[in-house]
Amino acid sequence: MEVCLSRRDLLVSLLSASALASTARRASAAASPGSAMRFIFTTAGRTAIMDAAGGDLQVLDFQEPDQVTWQPAGFFRDGRRILLLSMEARRDGPGRPFARYYTRTPTHIRTYDLQEKRLTEIATRDRMAVFYTPQLLLDDQRMLVQVFRNQVGQIFSMNLDGSDAREFTAAGEGLPYGFSLNRERRRVAFHLASPTGYQVWTSDFEGRRRTLVASHPDHLYFGPAWSPDGAWLAYLDCRFRQDPGHDWSDVCVSRPDGSEQRVLTRGQAHWFGASYGSPGNRGGGSNMLSWTRDGSILFSRKLPDSKVPWEYQPQRPDTDHFNRDYKPESARGGTEICRIDPSGGAIQAVTGSRPPVWDLRPSESPDGRTIVFCRAKTGRMPEIWCVESNGHNPRRLTRGLQGRGADHPRWLPLREGG
Repeated sequence: MEVCLSRRDLLVSLLSASALASTARRASAAASPGSAMRFIFTTAGRTAIMDAAGGDLQVLDFQEPDQVTWQPAGFFRDGRRILLLSMEARRDGPGRPFARYYTRTPTHIRTYDLQEKRLTEIATRDRMAVFYTPQLLLDDQRMLVQVFRNQVGQIFSMNLDGSDAREFTAAGEGLPYGFSLNRERRRVAFHLASPTGYQVWTSDFEGRRRTLVASHPDHLYFGPAWSPDGAWLAYLDCRFRQDPGHDWSDVCVSRPDGSEQRVLTRGQAHWFGASYGSPGNRGGGSNMLSWTRDGSILFSRKLPDSKVPWEYQPQRPDTDHFNRDYKPESARGGTEICRIDPSGGAIQAVTGSRPPVWDLRPSESPDGRTIVFCRAKTGRMPEIWCVESNGHNPRRLTRGLQGRGADHPRWLPLREGG
C-alpha cells in the first residue's frame, strides 16, 4: 500500500531533533579542564555556533552555489565533525502542491570539520533520487537516509559516500523518522507513520528484528528517545482525533520491549506541534522532549487554559504545510520548561515568565549544568535562552540574524577522550 504522508510528516522528517539530542546526550563528558560548552542552532536559513555565555558566535556561511537553507543533522563521536543538510530553492509553491512538488527539491548531505574548516559533500555515489535527507548517524561509516522517489518515502542504510544502500523500510510500508540510537549503539528507536497510524518501534541497524513498543488507532505516538542508561524509551502521545492540528500531547515512557508503559502527564500537557511567529515571519515544527544526564525528562508544559495564536483550520485544504490562521487576539497563556521524574511522575518547573511566553526545545549540556531552549513571545520568532539546570539565572543568548529568530538549539558533544 502506498502511504500518502501529511505535509507535517515530510517537513518534520527533514530534521530529526531526537537523533541530534540523543547523539549529544551520549557524548562523553570527559573533556579537558576549561573546555567551553558550545551549542549549534539555526537562524535565517543558516547554521550557527555559540558558547554558553552567548559569545564566540560563528555563522557557517559556506558560499556553496544554489543552496538556500542549511540544517545540522547529526554529530560525529570525534566531537569535531557535524553532519549537514542543505537544500536548493523549494520546488513547491503557488500552483505547485506541497505533496507533489516539495520532494522534487534537490538536497545535499555534507560533513563539516569544525577544526579544519573543511566542507565535504557525501552520499553522492549511486544516488537514487534528488531528495535525500539524513536521519541518523549509526557510526562513523554508515547512516540512515530518507529517500523520496515518485512521492514515496523510504529509509535506507548506506555508507557515508552513498554506496552499499540497503533497505531499512520497504517502499509503501510507511515512513519512519524521529530516530534515536541506544547507548550500546546496537538498536534504534523510531516512530512509523503507517496506514494504521503512528507507532513506536525499535529495530536493529538494518530495520529488522523489530519490536512494537506503542500503537493505537486513536493515538499518534511520536519521537521516541532512549534514556541515558538505555533501559527506557520516552515518547509523545497526541490525541489527534480531538486535536487535528497536533498542538498538544502527553509524555510517556516504557521499556524498549513495550512493557511497563506509563503516561507521565495528563490532559495533553506538552506543547507538541509548535507554531509561532508573525504572518510575515512564521515558524513551526515538532517540539520534542529530551532526557537529562540524571535520567529525568525535559518537556514544555502547557500553562492552564493556554491557546496558541496560530489556529488550525481543518476545513481548508493544506497547500503550504501551515494550515493555520493568525489570531493573536485569541491567544492566551504559554508554556514553561519542566523536569519530570519518570519513576514517580514528580514535575518541577525549570523556566517561568511573567507575562507568560512560549518556551520550547530544551537541551541539557553534556556536563549537565546548563539548559538551552527557545523562547517565543506571542507573534514573535523564537530567541535562544539558557538557564542553569536548577532553574537559576535565566538569560537570553541571541535573537538570531536578520530578525528571523533563532531555533533548534542542540549542544555540540564534547570530544571523546578529552
